[in-house]
Amino acid sequence: MTKRMIAGYLNDPEATKNTIDKDGWLHTGDIGYVDDDDEIFIVDRLKEIIKYKGFQVPPAELEALLITHAEIKDAAVVSMQDELTGEIPVAFIVRIEGSEISESEIKQFVAKEVVFYKRIHKVFFADSVPKSPAGKILRKDLRAKLAAGIPGSGSTQSKS
Repeated sequence: MTKRMIAGYLNDPEATKNTIDKDGWLHTGDIGYVDDDDEIFIVDRLKEIIKYKGFQVPPAELEALLITHAEIKDAAVVSMQDELTGEIPVAFIVRIEGSEISESEIKQFVAKEVVFYKRIHKVFFADSVPKSPAGKILRKDLRAKLAAGIPGSGSTQSKS
């Protein structure tokens, strides 16, 4: 016997239709995988995926790479609208104290590790990455700043 976990969104049939399919499957929008030990790992959100020239770029993958750099304290990757490609991946970087790592150095670091369509196109330096109380990156806040033409308070784009 199958039990339904959720009947739908209260007074929102459109949200219900977009989340629960005709067979009763719940589509959360999470992207993940199952490993060889049958463990499930959630690695990103479908709505956060950057679409560069038809290729899918998961921001969390680039963020995980960026924070492995010794001079990067924190990082967030979001999409920025681009006339030619649709969207481009851009990074907001918090440098460790005393670091002067440049935009060019960060781009080269990423380019050595990923395929061409996952490369970072612009870097903005910030004092902090906005996060929710639960520690999740507030990408919508960063995208809003980009749309408004403001990379972020305390942020400067490196000259490279």
